[in-house]
Amino acid sequence: MARRPRKHPSIPTKDDILRLIRESPGPMGKREIARAFGIKGSARAPFRNLVKELERDGLIGPDAKRGGGGSGVLPRVGVIEIAGTDSDGEVIARPVKWPEDTAPPIIYLAPDRPGLPAPGQGERLLARLKPIGEGAYEAVTIHRLGTAPRDVLGVYEVVGGRGRITPVDKRAKSELTVEAKDSAGARSGELVRAQTLTGRRFGPRKAKVIERLGHMDDAGAISLISLHAQGVPMEFSAAALDQAEGAQPPPLGDRADLRELALVTIDDEHARDFDDAVWAEPDPDPANGGGWHLVVAIADIAHYVRPGDALDQCAYERGNSVYLPDRVVPMLPERLSNDLCSLRPGEDRPCLAVHLWIDRDGGRLKHRFERAMMRSAARLTYGQVQEARDGAANALPAALLATTIAPLYGVYDALNRARQKRGALDLDQPEYRIVVGAGGGVDAIERRRRFDSHRLIEECMIAANVAAAVTLANAKAPCMYRVHDQPDPAKVEALRGFLKGLGIGAPGAGSRRMEARQFTQIIAKAAGTAHEYLIGEAILRAQARAVYSPGNIGHFGLALARYAHFTSPIRRYADLIVHRALISLLGLGEGGLGEGGFAKDGGGDLAAIGEHISATERRAVECERDAVDRFIALYLADRIGASFPGRIAGVTRFGLFVTLDETGADGLVPIRTLGREYFDHDERRHRLEGRDTGTVYTLGDRVVARLAEANPVTGGMVFELLEHDGGGNGPGAPDTGRKRPPGRGARPRKGGKRSRR
Repeated sequence: MARRPRKHPSIPTKDDILRLIRESPGPMGKREIARAFGIKGSARAPFRNLVKELERDGLIGPDAKRGGGGSGVLPRVGVIEIAGTDSDGEVIARPVKWPEDTAPPIIYLAPDRPGLPAPGQGERLLARLKPIGEGAYEAVTIHRLGTAPRDVLGVYEVVGGRGRITPVDKRAKSELTVEAKDSAGARSGELVRAQTLTGRRFGPRKAKVIERLGHMDDAGAISLISLHAQGVPMEFSAAALDQAEGAQPPPLGDRADLRELALVTIDDEHARDFDDAVWAEPDPDPANGGGWHLVVAIADIAHYVRPGDALDQCAYERGNSVYLPDRVVPMLPERLSNDLCSLRPGEDRPCLAVHLWIDRDGGRLKHRFERAMMRSAARLTYGQVQEARDGAANALPAALLATTIAPLYGVYDALNRARQKRGALDLDQPEYRIVVGAGGGVDAIERRRRFDSHRLIEECMIAANVAAAVTLANAKAPCMYRVHDQPDPAKVEALRGFLKGLGIGAPGAGSRRMEARQFTQIIAKAAGTAHEYLIGEAILRAQARAVYSPGNIGHFGLALARYAHFTSPIRRYADLIVHRALISLLGLGEGGLGEGGFAKDGGGDLAAIGEHISATERRAVECERDAVDRFIALYLADRIGASFPGRIAGVTRFGLFVTLDETGADGLVPIRTLGREYFDHDERRHRLEGRDTGTVYTLGDRVVARLAEANPVTGGMVFELLEHDGGGNGPGAPDTGRKRPPGRGARPRKGGKRSRR
């Protein structure tokens, strides 16, 4: 693997500093932070610069008090960027720098001196920032910094003889104009990438087309928008493609021979790459009565992709595969992902396998890794396996059911008991599948069914992942852990207050250390009640984001002390790193971590890689979410005016977000459509409350919404409420059951006062 840039071994990352401040029981100044990280000698200057950057970005105060990084507090003076205007015409902005895992505060721009034009979208300002309410600021311009040329993705149209670009970003409120000389020959309806031009103060901003990406009527245009908008790499280098085409499977050689074992793959019926196979039997050891011997075999990607080669460079750049409704953008070329590395039935495939011996209660007694050769006995689907388990005749051959499927369910029962005992968090959110037709349109949207067969595979994969992490941790070998931090104390405190308002005991009251089981107990209490959805959403929002790191802090959600991703190296670079680490540690041949100049100690190299692949994972999630939103908007675009049942899935100061039951579609109910009164936003209790009537809209309330707008280009949808039953309001809140009142409302007040305008 090509050497990645090293960080100074004594310098913490920004995230390290913010985590230390957040977890400290008292205030921390620069000296305390430096002492905690052992900053000495030549490390002092870069450390001071790092702290200054955090202060300049508003992530910590000058004295770095506890929680400064996560409190959402902006500095008194900072750089902001104009985001557009809100529904009432006020200019709004956002901080230029803000942590990716938290929502930025909203900033309202105060009117400038008379005679000066209003700043345009994308323009940056140095501004004095004044808090005007929870999560809201007013900005007074100190100096205009201009707008650097930036890329914009949008749809080109010719209107009245002039070119215009409508940005695909739903947050962009303004169109761009394009002179004929700057159009690059673009035609109406084409998706283009353009660069904004500087120097214009009045009227719409100008842009220059720099790339034409195809017509919006073309099949696949929707996904193309999302991929380009998120900057997902879509082309492999010629060297990587040549290397993939020339790849050859290894001989059996010194590998263990598992070809007589009835290993099977169990995946979704639409899956194309099969990178994990499973098999189980009752443990023949009489000392482990009722226990199991489980084998999890994973495609041996490390044989084909070596550190630093062309395939490795492309895989690292992508970080993971991206799954969209109509396509997959793979981490590896199809010659590998869908052919040589796919565990297809009846074909010999190299693998990295783990044998696990499990007792009757799911406890891991021992395990062993080996490089092997396998031959899948069958490619099964979750539905097939569940039907066979439920007794459906001819769902699977009787021999396969008896020798493979029945033992696997025995393993699942044992592992599930262990999961329940340790109290792992289980938030079972609904998922939907978008069925895309040959022409690129949406034929249907189906809610995915979740079977015990899904959970069976999940538990087997978790067991294999834990074994990998334990093996590397015990040997103090480099490892890319999958870590999930405890929830932010501020979010937990807000959750406690919210649950208290519903009359439900708060998790971990009086304790700084949380456990996943505390949330699980709350979810169990709410099951089957009117608050079930509401509480599940609130708990989900309180969780930290899982990331990749060579430093282990455990996995909070799974209630595991050590955890790593090992089971999907076709589609995740993190898993490939873990495979290489195991190969190096256990002496399993070529393709280990120490090749290609990669640091054997894992230090700065793994830290940088962890940050990178965590970022590519976030990019993939955003891309998938964007594409789904656009496909759903396309599906509903011809149903404008129709009404749908749903729930309030988000409460903001500018309106409500509603999720429809039938399709999972999300859309905004602007606050101006809620009535002729002012609404106050109670962020802690996730609700809007009318000042005059006391009408309350709360997260989780059942509603009937009318679709007012659906834009497939941006994925944006706008609804109006027709009915609202107030079912999630909780004790003491009015159950209005009201129809939507006529007339125009207003934004929630800022800082307890009516709007400035």
